[in-house]
Amino acid sequence: MKIIISPAKKMNMSRDSYEVTGMPCFLADTKILMQEIKKLSLAEAKALWKCNDKLAELNFRRFAEMDPEKCLTPAILSYEGLQYQHMAPGVFTDRALSYVQEHLRILSGFYGVLKPFDGVVPYRLEMQAGLSVAGKKDLYAFWGRRLYCRLMEDNEDGVILNLASKEYAGAVEPYVNTPCRFITVSFEEDVDGKRKQKGTFAKMARGEMVRFLAENGIEDIEGVKRFTGSGYRFREELSGEWNYVFVKEK
Repeated sequence: MKIIISPAKKMNMSRDSYEVTGMPCFLADTKILMQEIKKLSLAEAKALWKCNDKLAELNFRRFAEMDPEKCLTPAILSYEGLQYQHMAPGVFTDRALSYVQEHLRILSGFYGVLKPFDGVVPYRLEMQAGLSVAGKKDLYAFWGRRLYCRLMEDNEDGVILNLASKEYAGAVEPYVNTPCRFITVSFEEDVDGKRKQKGTFAKMARGEMVRFLAENGIEDIEGVKRFTGSGYRFREELSGEWNYVFVKEK
């Protein structure tokens, strides 16, 4: 089983905790993207990133000075979003750390797919960014089916547990075929009689689910159903072969 999650926009550098144990598998492609972004003016980069002046200047400087093989941080510790805060990998046991290294994969517009302890540098490049590169119209076309193929390597039961956002799952799901079982997890709650998934709470729950799976060493898809973090419960009657629905109890 492989578990896929999204990255976060906010990143940091942390070289004082865990060691980098490998390099991103698509580093050569990352360097192509890096060189393409380095060609942009500040105004063009800001338009690509769709951010304010302060963030544009920060990331423009990052790319100008970037060396993707130096000053590296383990990927799982480099992202600072809600999902990662609730995952709390900084306090994982050795067993949990080994689990995520084997099972967890982080999708990235810049790196393609990352193992938790692959070394990365701070960057800004969302999967849906409108960057044309290497004759491809956007990043979805640039990465093509390669991310899916990488996820299926050494994936004995052929299961991909999708905890990623639609933006990032969209770089994998179109290529899914037999024997892969691609299961999307949703975290919903009742709002005026209707079930809805709220982005903020879903991000938190995704992080908590990764922590639950890692701490309990869950190796099979049935074990996922035991998750009860933040009051969510698996609802068999609402779920199907390709989607697992968890509903927050009041």
